[in-house]
Order: sequence, then structure tokens, then C-alpha cells
Amino acid sequence: MSGLLSPRDGAPVAIERAEAKSDIVLICEHASRRVPESLGDMGLSEELLESHIAWDPGALAVAMLLSEALDATLIHQRFSRLAYDCNRPPEAKDAIPEISEVFEVPGNRGLSTAERAARAEALYHPFHKAIDDLFVARQNAGRSPVIVTIHSFTPVFKGVTRDVEIGILHDSDSRLADCMLAKVAGGYDVRRNEPYAPVDGVTHTLRRHGLPRRLLNVMIEIRNDLIADAVGQAKAAGFIAGLLGQCLEGEAA
Repeated sequence: MSGLLSPRDGAPVAIERAEAKSDIVLICEHASRRVPESLGDMGLSEELLESHIAWDPGALAVAMLLSEALDATLIHQRFSRLAYDCNRPPEAKDAIPEISEVFEVPGNRGLSTAERAARAEALYHPFHKAIDDLFVARQNAGRSPVIVTIHSFTPVFKGVTRDVEIGILHDSDSRLADCMLAKVAGGYDVRRNEPYAPVDGVTHTLRRHGLPRRLLNVMIEIRNDLIADAVGQAKAAGFIAGLLGQCLEGEAA
């Protein structure tokens, strides 16, 4: 266990259905709002630690439903993105944000290079090593993983209302995203590269793991008011599973 994490904290990464039969690998970088014990409350109120600045509400629940429905492995981070955002590389300033949306994060203010490196060592590197190890094992076994990352976003961001309900995001490899967008036939307001795009730095996991290996990959963003309860989570998971099922029968390759 790293110096940042105590034995009571446990491991930084969790893997569900490690032996799943599907080639889809679900990744949820912002699954948890837990803060490592050593960081206390990071100078934030309980309300903020429960809010979207700390995690992606509903994303893990949808990812778990998808894992079950698709018999797909799921890898998720067990600590808040306020401690370290695992969808950002260590050199990115917002990997450990001093301001998240409009809120200052006192526990991240003025960190030294060594302190930032310790956060990455404890949280980022084990998370991405787990993904690398799984992909190497799958490819050595003649399997070609398909990367699907699951996120949620707020209905209002910095005072601006977002009408989009589900975003299908991609970086330079749009094969899977193109297919999924072509298969949409109502149900949600679905848009390409909204409410974020690669220029916002949100496709790091796809860039790190998908592009070098030429693996099919896509990032899914779901508006979090739509997945605030079990009914909404099940509906969204069913919708996404349907698109993936149609596209992974051969059309996207």
C-alpha cells in the first residue's frame, strides 16, 4: 500500500468479472467519491464531497448493469477524482484540480512536485497498470478488447443548461462511435462529442490504451439527472447495451 493510502483505504482499483467472455472492457474512472483517509475532507463540505465535482453520480451503477448484461469486465477507480483524476495524465494540471468547476479545493492547493507525484503513484499508475495488464493478457490470448468508458455529466454547468442527454465521444479513432451514432433511433437526445470533446482533454484513457493498440474504443457520457435512480440507470444501460450489441456484430470493425 502506498503512503497516501492506508490499509483501511484498500486498493485504488477494482476489477469486476475479470474472466468475462465479452471482448468489451468497461472502464469507469470517476466511479467513487471516496477520499483517501490521509487527505481528510480536503477542506470541502460534505455537500461538495457528494456532488459531481467529486465523482460521476450514477456512472458506476450503469457500468455495473452493463457488465452484467454484456458479460463484460469492468475496471473502476475506488477514489474520488478530487484526489486524482484518472482520466488525466500526471503532467495535466487538472489531474489534481485546485478548482473544480467553480469550487476551490483547499486540499489540492500548492502541492509540491513530490506531492503530485505521490498522488499519481498511489492512484493513477495502479489504475492504468490494471488496464494494461488486462489488455496484454487478452491480446496474448488472441482476443481484441473493446474499450467503453462510462461517465456522467451535470444538467447545468457554470450556469449553462445542457440539453444533450447522452454523448458519444471519440478521439481520432471514430469507428465505434460512428457506428453507435448511426444506430440511434430515438429514446434519447444523443450527440457526437458533447458535452465535451477531445480538445477538453477528456479522452486520455482512449488515447493511452485504445489508439496505440488500434482497439475499438468509445467514451459514453450520460446526463446524471437521467440516471439518478435505478429505473433511469436500467433504461440508460439497456440503451447503451443495445447500441454496442448492434455495432459489435461486425459493422464497426
